[in-house]
Amino acid sequence: MSLIRRPLNLYLRLTEKPHMIRAKTPDALRKPFEAKARIFFHPPRGTGYVRGDVAGVPVTWAMARNVTESDGPLILYFHGGGYIFGSPATHRAMLARLSSYSGLPACLPDYRKAPEHPFPAAIEDALTVYRAVMDRPGGVILGGDSAGGGIALALLADIQRLGLVPPLGCFALSPLTDLTFSGASVARNADREVILPAARTDELVQMYLQGGEPEDPRASPLWASFAGAPPVWLCAGDTEILLDDARRMAEALRAQGVAVTEVIEHDLPHVWPLFQTLLPEARATLRDIAGWIRSLSPPTGGS
Repeated sequence: MSLIRRPLNLYLRLTEKPHMIRAKTPDALRKPFEAKARIFFHPPRGTGYVRGDVAGVPVTWAMARNVTESDGPLILYFHGGGYIFGSPATHRAMLARLSSYSGLPACLPDYRKAPEHPFPAAIEDALTVYRAVMDRPGGVILGGDSAGGGIALALLADIQRLGLVPPLGCFALSPLTDLTFSGASVARNADREVILPAARTDELVQMYLQGGEPEDPRASPLWASFAGAPPVWLCAGDTEILLDDARRMAEALRAQGVAVTEVIEHDLPHVWPLFQTLLPEARATLRDIAGWIRSLSPPTGGS
């Protein structure tokens, strides 16, 4: 483990977790995260960002030096933030780093957020964008973190259900897969978790679902059908409240015959690859994902 890991965890425990507890409105979560991302999350030199839209959904393209929108497969990535905050701007530096390791462009949709746009707005936007890019000759790799990891996995299940052109694979960082929050780690790791306050999970569900069912597979992919899906890569930290969301998701996928890579790291914060500017473990994980992406089978049969 790197020397920076413990100071980073301490900083997050003393600053970010209390802020997550105190914030009373969506804007109280959104604005500070956007500001801190500009300060702490930096891309590799030569990174290019391009804002645009795909099928009417705003997106940001993140591309490392010498990578263009037309290069090879596409990483379609859904940012985290509890379906309420976060944006392509908060996550684009991490995706730029992954672009530099993989040589691929990343597209980050700015999907609609709750409470203004409750479930299923986010997954509808995700499906809209995927339909627009699914025929890309090099194929598509789905990705996401936290709530965005839940979106990526729910989208993967939707793709299977609808019989659409499948992606090459899907990766999810510390994914939120169960909006019933029934995993044992929610209570077991409540004190060990350095970012997410377990006490506010009910509020998140109320703001996002607004009367929807938490067991709906499009909200909680843990309950979805994935038979025939391409490979999935999952990671979580052993002190996270969402640890069992990743573990149980891996079990459910394997039970349905899906090839799963499951990575559980010790004492790393929620979605640690975000801290790729500071944390060696973050860069190592992104390199591992890039290697996994290179191992995926290319599309066949004109897909």
